[in-house]
Amino acid sequence: MYVVTGGAGFIGSALAWKLNQQGITDVLIVDDLGRGEKWKNLVNLHYADYLHKTTFLQLLEQGKLGTEIKAILHMGACSSTTEADAEYLMENNYRYTKILAQFCLRHDIRFIYASSAATYGDGARGFDDDPALMNQLKPLNMYGYSKQLFDLWALRSKATNRMVGLKFFNVFGPNEYHKSEMMSVVCKAFRQIGESGRLRLFKSHRPDYRDGEQQRDFIYIKDCLDVVWWLLEHRDINGIFNLGRGEAKSWNDLAAAVFTAMGRPMDIEYIDMPETIREKYQYFTMAEMKRLQSLGCPTTFRSLEDGVTDYVRTYLMTEDPYLA
Repeated sequence: MYVVTGGAGFIGSALAWKLNQQGITDVLIVDDLGRGEKWKNLVNLHYADYLHKTTFLQLLEQGKLGTEIKAILHMGACSSTTEADAEYLMENNYRYTKILAQFCLRHDIRFIYASSAATYGDGARGFDDDPALMNQLKPLNMYGYSKQLFDLWALRSKATNRMVGLKFFNVFGPNEYHKSEMMSVVCKAFRQIGESGRLRLFKSHRPDYRDGEQQRDFIYIKDCLDVVWWLLEHRDINGIFNLGRGEAKSWNDLAAAVFTAMGRPMDIEYIDMPETIREKYQYFTMAEMKRLQSLGCPTTFRSLEDGVTDYVRTYLMTEDPYLA
């Protein structure tokens, strides 16, 4: 059995879909569905069972699941960069992950977990995933710190010799629709353009960046899935790695890709960035990918334009935009 925590979320449900594509349906989905619309990500999937995250942890600690589990893909976390409840993030993102990791280490179960590019903070110390540099990172928000805290524990305890952490950069793609303000700009742009023919982007509040020229490392969800599948097949590959394309593209580049995929003319309005986020805003991110590539990862990442085109035309412009 393969366990996917956060299995009804964006990356988690996409991973369950990837397992299905490989002929695997013995999948346990772990999540907290609440009152939102995450459940819609599950409709097209084939899986053996669903457990609430608390029930799953209880059964795990009682020893009622261990012999059945081949791998735990731990994507479950509060991923809101604006979450202010630090105690909740400590419990949900750090402690929960630590319990799962220790269980997997005891039982020799493959453990792959989601870290985050948010651990890099403002990027002043670069975006190199060299383990020797990780204790120098200064996250800008509590979400990033909760991820950093577990990464540091894994390094100190040498758990990274037997598990994988992935620092996801700006992932976009199908099954992110429940994320509201945390959806990718690709999805937000598609909806804005569809409604008004125009896209709103934040102005730059730094003189060294023109409006819309703030840059991110955008990566399509399907490329992330290929990397995770490769890591599942290669248990000898362990450590904490970046997962981005290794290329920075501007919001204007992304906007152009969406307008082109939709067959619409470019029309961008630049609006003031809210003062509440200006001091914590990242103007540039780009994953250093040499460590993962040096280990033989064969994934060839799609260009931003190709990823956006597939997302828009295969999913967003269809009646059923979910992975199936």
